[in-house]
Formats: sequence, structure tokens, C-alpha cells
Amino acid sequence: MQLDYKKLNFKCGIEIHQQLDTHKLFCNCPSVIRDDKPNIVIRRKLRASAGESGEVDAAALHEVKKEKQFIYQAYSNTTCLVELDEEPPHDVNKEALEIVLQVALMLNARIVDKICFMRKTVVDGSNTAGFQRTALIAADGFIETSKGKVRIDTICLEEEAAKIVKRAEKEDIYNLSRLGIPLIEVATAPDIKDPEHCKEAAEKIGMILRSTNKVKRGLGTIRQDVNLSIKGKSRVEIKGFQDLRNMPRIIENEVKRHLKLIEKYQELKKEVRKANKDLSTSFMRPMPGSARMYPETDVRMIRPDISKIKIPELITDKSEKLEKDFNLNKDLANLITKSDKTEFFIKLAEKYKNIKPLFIADILINSGKEIKRRYGKEINVSEHIEKILEYLDKGNISKEAVFEILVEKAQGKKADYSKYILISDEEIKKILREIIAKNKGAPFNALMGQAMAKLRGKADGKKIVEMLKRLV
Repeated sequence: MQLDYKKLNFKCGIEIHQQLDTHKLFCNCPSVIRDDKPNIVIRRKLRASAGESGEVDAAALHEVKKEKQFIYQAYSNTTCLVELDEEPPHDVNKEALEIVLQVALMLNARIVDKICFMRKTVVDGSNTAGFQRTALIAADGFIETSKGKVRIDTICLEEEAAKIVKRAEKEDIYNLSRLGIPLIEVATAPDIKDPEHCKEAAEKIGMILRSTNKVKRGLGTIRQDVNLSIKGKSRVEIKGFQDLRNMPRIIENEVKRHLKLIEKYQELKKEVRKANKDLSTSFMRPMPGSARMYPETDVRMIRPDISKIKIPELITDKSEKLEKDFNLNKDLANLITKSDKTEFFIKLAEKYKNIKPLFIADILINSGKEIKRRYGKEINVSEHIEKILEYLDKGNISKEAVFEILVEKAQGKKADYSKYILISDEEIKKILREIIAKNKGAPFNALMGQAMAKLRGKADGKKIVEMLKRLV
């Protein structure tokens, strides 16, 4: 069934939460998420506090009624009394604040005159204090998309929650290594026109965040929440998008769920739902409201100074520059910039003038993946590539030898460069003649296979093909 989102009065906005790659927000503990055995364990019960309005938030009450006990795992060398809520927060992480100010400027937003942290009631156990500290940094921004501007309502700086280890009926276990990691929250206005447009907006904001080169990468370091409604009915928030590729389908399925409820004259509830693996959604809790917020009295007010904030170059601009300056194809240029290896690639391409930049880019991006696929071994190509390229740049080894040496490195072997030193044309001809003599009447491909096996890494592949064709 093809949906007409304009006719449905589809309203949609997204919230993106991205971990920053700095130390924690209110202490000097490292932002290292751990899974090993903790040496500190504490038990707590949490209660809900009334917000500024004097009311207790509905979502908080929902959690309190479960009467759960919470067990917190911590580490004496990477967590401290701030995470345990036994010590007041320290001053705000200046680097994290600077990154958020950069993002605000890149999103064309208006930065607030005073930054005041608030406490957001959270009693599901994910924070030892029973609240999350969050501050509005900027508002009224926008991004340009293929379907017009999408306004940015708010940009906030907040602390990440603890990591769930295990849930049970009467108790939950959390690990505190994640608690307090700086988190930037970007929330759009309901300007998104359809599911594919939602994906585009999320990708654009994600690209801007990565352009700072100061955000964490990998599964779980960025989360997208989608708020939507149709026909002026209640708003639903969907959490837990793991893959942007599935975002349009999940949104479409949720809209269809709303339509079925409306057809049956059933109530559409204002609630938070979870995105499931089968692309459906399921109920999590009631929608929180303004009653969950109240002022944070332990963190000093900040007057932001943007006079020295430098706006980084966008990944998309870097990619276009790589294409032009180094004659790379678009896909490879995009992969270089997205992998945060742009500066390293430029350094290598400018240093080794006798090697085509396209070859250097391909080795940097694809050789590690190929080694893992073929041999099941992990390797950090950047750690080893310079010495290998030196040999190639001087004409001592062939291009094929670069991959072979990396394989040896991945297997934990000490690379023997002497066995990859290029041999002379006369030596190549001699070996090829011996192969032809021993395999009289054999087809060209069979001869080529034997030649490559014998000469791999010792001669250029194209040269071997050309010489064999002439000799045959």
C-alpha cells in the first residue's frame, strides 16, 4: 500500500544522541566502556522527585511502581565517586562544551547567552542519582536537504546513561563505565516529510557530527529517536534504531499501525516505543513530560565564548577535495573521509610521489577488510603501511607485494622484505621459459596461474602477463 504522507498530515522529527570522544562530562575519568569483572558493586533503590511544576513525571512514576532494586558495577581505576553519586559533579568538561559549540555553529543555530544545567528525572536505574544532567546550548538552527530546510529546535549537552548488563523482574544490573560520557543531543522540528526524508536528515546531521573528528565511532555510540504523528493524533516516540537503512521501513510500519488503530476507532496513545529487529515497534513506557525537569544546583552557570571556536571542514567538502586533488573516485574519497584517515592519506600521497594516490587509498581502506575476509585476521594497516610504501616508492618491491607483506604482519610474522625484492626482466623471462617448457601444450590461463604462484610479490603482475603472452 502506497502511503500519501502529505494527505496523512505526517509530522516527524528526530533526536540524535552522539557520544563525544573526550573524558567524562563532570569528572576526569576516561570515557572507556568496560565489560570485564568490576571490583566495586553497590545496590540502590531510586525514587521520583517532583519537577519544577511540583508534579511527578508520568514516565518516572511508571518506573517507580516496578519497585526494582539496582545493582551498579564500577572500577576503582576508571570510575570515581561522581558516577557513584557520592560526590558532587566537577566543572563541565571544556573540550566537550567546545565541540557542542562547534556543532551548533555548523547547524546554523543561535547559541544561548547562559548555559544552565538541569536535572532530568530518570528512575529506570540508568543513573545512580535518579536524574540526568542536561543543558540547552543552542536553538533555532537548520540543515538543507533535498526536500527543503529541516529546522533544528535544540542542541543540548548531557551525560550518557549507565550501560545495562542484565534485567530481571526485581532487579537490574548496570555498569557505570558508560555513565557520564559527554553526549550531544540534536533535536529537529517536525519538518520531515516522509520516511526517506527522515533517513536523509539523520545522515546529514550524522555527517556534521563526524566532521568535528571528536565523536566516538562504532555500534551504540550514536542513537536516533524518531517522533511522529498522523492526522493530528497523539505523538509517538520510537527509540532503538540500530541501522539507518531500516529507518524508513520502521517508520512506514508504525504509520500503518496508527492507521489500523484509527480505522478500528481505537485510541492512539502518547507513548515511547522500541524499534524491533523485525521492523515493528513495541511499547516501552508512557511519554515523559515537562514535569521531569528541575534546576541543577551543583553545576555553575556558564557564559559561552564563541570568539575562538573554529568551524571544522565538512566531511562532504573534504571528500570533494580529495577527488579533485588526488584523482580519486567518489566512493573511495567518501570512504577515506568517513574513516577519519584524511590527513594520514594526504601525508602518504604527498610523500610517496612514485605511487598513485588511488593505490594508497585502496590499500588504506580495503586491504584490512580483505585480510579479515580471507584469513580471519585483524590488522591496523595504518601502523605498518609507511615502511612498506617506502620500499614500493623506491621500486624495490611490486604493488602485489604490499598486500602479501600486510598479510604476514596480520599473521604475527616478521616480514622478510628480501623475498619480495623485484627481480630483473631477464630473470622473469628465464622463469617463464622454464614454466612453458615443463607444461607444453598447457592453456595460457594454466601457465599464468603457475607464473603468478612462482613470481607473486617479485614482479609486477601486468609485466608478467605481457611477457608470458610474448613468449607463448
